[in-house]
Amino acid sequence: MVALPSMKARDGRRAGQEGEAGLVMAEIISARVIVTCPDRNFVTLRIETADGTTGIGDATLNGRELAVVSYLQDHVIPCLIGRDAHRIEDIWQYLYKGAYWRRGPVTMCAIAAVDVALWDIKAKVAGLPLYQLLGGASREGCMVYGHANGATIEETIAEAVRHVEQGYKAVRLQAGVPGLKSTYGVAKPGQRYEPADGALPTESLWSTEKYLRSVAPLFEKAREVLGWDVHLLHDVHHRLTPIEAARLGVELEPYRLFWLEDPTPAENQAGFRLIREKTTTPLAVGEIFNTIWDAKQLIEEQLIDYVRATIVHAGGITHMRRIASFADLHQVRTGCHGATDLSPVCMAAALHFGLSVPNFGIQELMPHTAKTDAVFPHAYGFRDGMMHPGDAPGLGVDIDEELAAKYEYKRAYLPVNRLEDGTMFNW
Repeated sequence: MVALPSMKARDGRRAGQEGEAGLVMAEIISARVIVTCPDRNFVTLRIETADGTTGIGDATLNGRELAVVSYLQDHVIPCLIGRDAHRIEDIWQYLYKGAYWRRGPVTMCAIAAVDVALWDIKAKVAGLPLYQLLGGASREGCMVYGHANGATIEETIAEAVRHVEQGYKAVRLQAGVPGLKSTYGVAKPGQRYEPADGALPTESLWSTEKYLRSVAPLFEKAREVLGWDVHLLHDVHHRLTPIEAARLGVELEPYRLFWLEDPTPAENQAGFRLIREKTTTPLAVGEIFNTIWDAKQLIEEQLIDYVRATIVHAGGITHMRRIASFADLHQVRTGCHGATDLSPVCMAAALHFGLSVPNFGIQELMPHTAKTDAVFPHAYGFRDGMMHPGDAPGLGVDIDEELAAKYEYKRAYLPVNRLEDGTMFNW
């Protein structure tokens, strides 16, 4: 007869001791938030256990970073001290259900940071790269897509050619729209594309009509130059109605896109029915999703082909595995968000997750700057169009706190969009 742990051991508050069943616990003795800005803002949570093992998690919420800092420092960290770091699922449920006010980006980013840090600790204690604890590798690496953009179609195609020469097998294409001064996804001359660009939100003007006239010619030229062995992707960024998105999907069918991303706002999940009925262009959505409930109808009715929720915005590895498992039942694959508003901590977590799940589709990659890579030394790498998280124990990424302290937080907002008549619109 096996003895059960005592109530004192099972309540999560007697961590660091050996329970009656012989389980070694890992008491959380400290947790702190690190804010740094090596070319952009990142929020990182570091958790330490009684035996000195540490784990880190990404808590970055682009343009609202300090809201998550407060949530962690004022409300979450006090609840973690003394708990058993190995009880990942229990802590996840405690932070999700225990707050009563569930969901939302601030809450789920905070939970994600805790969750990833705990998985990092568990894998380090096991002496294994995290993906081994998630069931091992389901593939040799994670195919990634890069971003090719330019003010004109010609500039965008030239960038796409450069990506292919670097080994990318998949490229997202975004080009300037004639008649508009700025366009989502297109960098300023001589700069990387970084949307969080102002101490107050910058305002852009938008015309759906001008945009729709510009997209098909971009992909016609891309296929002419790049051929058919390169996967091509495009991001609409929530700017079309369902019927407009359906029309665009039909126009792009001859060019066989890998996906058309965020064609319309997804708050009304049923809106995707109309798009699905009209076009066979694959659909992807979800970078701003926070829980499985944001994607439930889309997945159940197979209204999308790729779910783009990601580790930091959707409750960590624990919840992303739940989303992926549900999606797998409906032949929907993953395509996690991977812009520079994810720190290397989240990128590492996404790669361990992507390497392990059976229905991985693709991983977005916007390379970080040299400053960011120096602050967050990591084991993951890129080769032949794929990334691998590496085989260091845990996540395989750390934060250089001394270097991080040199880069102070700078308030930076995402832009806002207005129609040409001044009406507020989706950015």
